[in-house]
Amino acid sequence: MADTRTKLLDAALETLKKQGMAGVSARTIATAAGVNQALVFYHFGSVDQLLAAAVERGCEQRMVLYRDRFAAVTTLRELLDLGRAIHEEERAEGSVAALAQLLAGSQTDSKLAPAVVGGLNLWIGEVEQALGRVLATSPLAEFADVSGLAKATAAAFVGLELYEGVDTDGAAQALDALEELAVLVTALEDMGPMVRRVVRARLTRSIGPRSRSHRDRESK
Repeated sequence: MADTRTKLLDAALETLKKQGMAGVSARTIATAAGVNQALVFYHFGSVDQLLAAAVERGCEQRMVLYRDRFAAVTTLRELLDLGRAIHEEERAEGSVAALAQLLAGSQTDSKLAPAVVGGLNLWIGEVEQALGRVLATSPLAEFADVSGLAKATAAAFVGLELYEGVDTDGAAQALDALEELAVLVTALEDMGPMVRRVVRARLTRSIGPRSRSHRDRESK
């Protein structure tokens, strides 16, 4: 049988998934866990601290399930396919939606921010490793800020969970647009060396200084 702390963690996550931040309280969580609400404060000190621990734990559990799938990715197309698959699975399971709810809540409650960062960093780490692999041989490799792209991708993925709740078609269109970007990158990789040299030269002129500036910041 799960101990009281584990029951509260599971109940907090489920309450956040089903009722959102507006429906979360010591009472609703304790009721879902089948325990006295005083135990929320005994074990975690506050509802915020319980939510933070629950969401980080939920993200860790989900990433264990996805880690091997991220590691198997070898192309940008495969990474986007995995992203779409994970989006469908997470929509059904709800842990990313819970992270999105916490992200929204942290705008007015700074105590929740560390948990949001912790949960996002788990996703960012996996995406960054995969992006680093698939872009390593791309003509865009020397210009791509892989760390920044990973952060943007993870933030967009979590944001889609909120967006989909109000505009399902719009969220689907956003995913389709990412797939179109992958097609463009793949087309560039399939072009001959002369075309690739031209593209590289143009990229160097247009974003080279900005990329160097970023690398300088990273090295400090």
